[in-house]
Amino acid sequence: MANERILVVDDEEDILELVSYNLSKEGYRVECVKSGEDALEKIRLNRSDLIVLDLMLPGMDGLEVCRIAKNDPAISHIPIIMLTAKGEDADIVTGLELGADDYITKPFSPRILLARLRAVLRRGQKGRIDHQTVIKKQNLIINVATHEVLVDDEPIELTPTEFSILYYVIQRPGWVFTRNQIINAVKGDDYPVTERSVDVQIVGLRKKLGLVGKHIQTVRGVGYRYKD
Repeated sequence: MANERILVVDDEEDILELVSYNLSKEGYRVECVKSGEDALEKIRLNRSDLIVLDLMLPGMDGLEVCRIAKNDPAISHIPIIMLTAKGEDADIVTGLELGADDYITKPFSPRILLARLRAVLRRGQKGRIDHQTVIKKQNLIINVATHEVLVDDEPIELTPTEFSILYYVIQRPGWVFTRNQIINAVKGDDYPVTERSVDVQIVGLRKKLGLVGKHIQTVRGVGYRYKD
């Protein structure tokens, strides 16, 4: 049975009971909170394995919780499944662009929730990278701990923002990331990151990587991906 820690955030008691019962029955360790503020406190304290997050919360709403969590390097890796009422397409799009991994509309089937939750957790396990390890892709080597990049064993001098973008897209080969997702994942300490500057950074990154740069592909009208 599963034993991952799941944080459920919803201000409706019946939803909390429904989700908690079904997840606990499958072996997940479930914690429940009713506000965005309490959610962030729990996330930072207990480092949950996944968050089920309602969008409509009193005070800080779910989108703000998602934005803050995905911009905090200590917890940004924790997957988020949004819960939302039907018809809130704009909120769903916004949440996904902020970094949420999936969404489920209310009312929902517990079986669907479990299936989507398992799928997100599986993706997370496949994409998880130990920050003390070395990433190797063909003739590209990235030392995550020291921020060193080698191509054909030759060191490549990247700015902190270029390194962050490369590291972000390379974690999930084939996944397409929007410019907004890249902006939210990259602080840009050495360069102000905007949608336009993401394009500029990608051009510079490709140039520095040489032939390896062709693996960072443009998906027209959407964003960028790293393709093996």
